[in-house]
Amino acid sequence: MEELTTQLLVYLKGIWKYRWISVLAAWVVAIAGWVIVYKMPDDYQASARIYVDTQNVLKPLMAGMTISPDLQQQVSIMSRTLISRPNVERVVRMVDLDIKVKDAKDHEALVKELMEKIKLGTTGRDNLFTIHYNNKNPKLAKDVVQSLLTIFVEGGLGDKRQDSSAALRFIDEQIQSYEEKLIAGENNLKAFKQKNIGMMPQQGSDYYSQLSAATEDLNKTRLELREAEHARDAIKRQITGDEPVMMVDQSDAISPIVNVEIDSRISALNKNLDALRLNFTELHPDIISTKRLIAQLEERKKEEAKLVVRDTTDPGKNYSPMLQQLNVALAEAEADVASMRARVEEYTARFNRLKSLSNAVPQVEAELAQLNRDYQVNKSNYEKLLERRESAKISGELGSATDLMSFRIIDPPTVSDRPVGPDRGKLFSLVFLGSLLAGIGIAFVISQVRPTFHSQASLREITGRPILGSVPMIWTDQEKVKSRKRLYAFGLSLLSLLGLYGTLMVKMI
Repeated sequence: MEELTTQLLVYLKGIWKYRWISVLAAWVVAIAGWVIVYKMPDDYQASARIYVDTQNVLKPLMAGMTISPDLQQQVSIMSRTLISRPNVERVVRMVDLDIKVKDAKDHEALVKELMEKIKLGTTGRDNLFTIHYNNKNPKLAKDVVQSLLTIFVEGGLGDKRQDSSAALRFIDEQIQSYEEKLIAGENNLKAFKQKNIGMMPQQGSDYYSQLSAATEDLNKTRLELREAEHARDAIKRQITGDEPVMMVDQSDAISPIVNVEIDSRISALNKNLDALRLNFTELHPDIISTKRLIAQLEERKKEEAKLVVRDTTDPGKNYSPMLQQLNVALAEAEADVASMRARVEEYTARFNRLKSLSNAVPQVEAELAQLNRDYQVNKSNYEKLLERRESAKISGELGSATDLMSFRIIDPPTVSDRPVGPDRGKLFSLVFLGSLLAGIGIAFVISQVRPTFHSQASLREITGRPILGSVPMIWTDQEKVKSRKRLYAFGLSLLSLLGLYGTLMVKMI
């Protein structure tokens, strides 16, 4: 630490020896620096504030009917691309800065300078933007900010209209394409149906469903035919006498009696009686009356059967009312049998025809399903595109009639009367400090170039020889007065430099 202090004292003594050179250098640097700062041109700043309003009363009212763009994202993109090269070149043309440009190099330098000096500030969430530009010409600075403001507003409105028009053109092209696909699909379906007529599936059923239904109808009709034939044969046997109508034994018991009309009525009443028994008891009036009616019909059946019993040699047998009823019933039975046979033949033909198409019909159904599926897909897309086109039209008209994104200029482009730069007070201070440091530095350098010995120790250390003694300097009164005057002059020079600095700072205020 002692050595460091000693060395520092040596440096200070060397600087003090060349103090007048240090003062002179400080004055020269200070005066030169202050002149340069004073002659620096004034810098004026033009600024403007604009607010982008993305809230519109029609936006929630038209929700679901129109396609609303992401206005917040659109505003963000606009702010990021405002200071782009095309926009800056457009500003150059708008304010006639390109008049002084001589070649491409100058134009490139001008555009680059503008892109560096133009500042765009934003508060983000509030959509409030500020535009700043500094220039020595206040009118030019204001014109540049005004041009940027115009580009910002026109860019937002123009991009919205261009996007809407481009979307409509694209949708129209797609609609036309799908119209052609639908027409081609309809023609293919028509040609396919004409080619495969007779093998097309019925409504709501495929080939195997039709084949199963035909088999079921055929079996059911065959069963009904057998039933009708048995009923007809029974009537024939009654007419020919092969099957007795009534048998009477010793106890007057009556054998099973056949009477078509009465039997059908009794059968219907029995079915009705079964249905009533499901809901009511035996004491219900409807059940009692139905049972009474059945008993009356049974008695009537027995009475009519007694009239039929005749001797086979009875010449009036063929004129019996019962026989006439049997003949009528036989005719009806024959008609039913003929009808059932015709139905059996028809269902058999249908079944055989479907069975013969067991290979062709499924293939036709598969191809038809593919054609219908493709057609339905194209039709669905076509209908969706029609809806989207109408929505896009409404959106475009809504954007033209009302501003979904409006621009409000909070502060128009203005330029302050006082320049914002350069900060001469700060620069004057820096020059003053720099001049002092420059003077000290020059004195230190000279002291190192022309060194002197300030103590016996330094001389002994450098020469390596012993020091026998030293002769001190004895100052006379006259020398002391001169030394004091020189010290006063040095202090006065420093005070003068400080006073000049203070005067410059006062003027800046």
